[in-house]
Amino acid sequence: MNIDSIKNGIVIDHIAAGRGMKLYRLLNLDALDCTVALIKNVGSRKMEKKDIIKIDADIDVNMDILGYVDQNVTVNIIRDGEIVEKKQIALPERLTNVICCKNPRCITSTEQELPHIFRLTDAQNGVYRCLYCETQAEKTAE
Repeated sequence: MNIDSIKNGIVIDHIAAGRGMKLYRLLNLDALDCTVALIKNVGSRKMEKKDIIKIDADIDVNMDILGYVDQNVTVNIIRDGEIVEKKQIALPERLTNVICCKNPRCITSTEQELPHIFRLTDAQNGVYRCLYCETQAEKTAE
């Protein structure tokens, strides 16, 4: 298989195998009017298998979404065919409008204009809780 290199854009690398599609959806990459390549189950020395996303455009990527789905990803910024910056990602302390509260009694269920805000309550286990009702969010791997 031959995937062309990109001249200017972003490569999201070291995505845990199987999580690339979730990132694709959460980042709304289907709405872009540029070439986007999602490569699944690529062999890797660092990880047994990984996913990679290549975006052939210089766009802002929501780092909170990346950290929430997989804090081990690496974001490579490409300019003129060369990597000019490598970013390591961490679990975000706060998520806004990335996930929705599943509690039917939460105020976000009735007040549609309220943002869905979750805060990191257990970094060791990646646990997020709704800011309004304290309901625990589902795990990212699900």
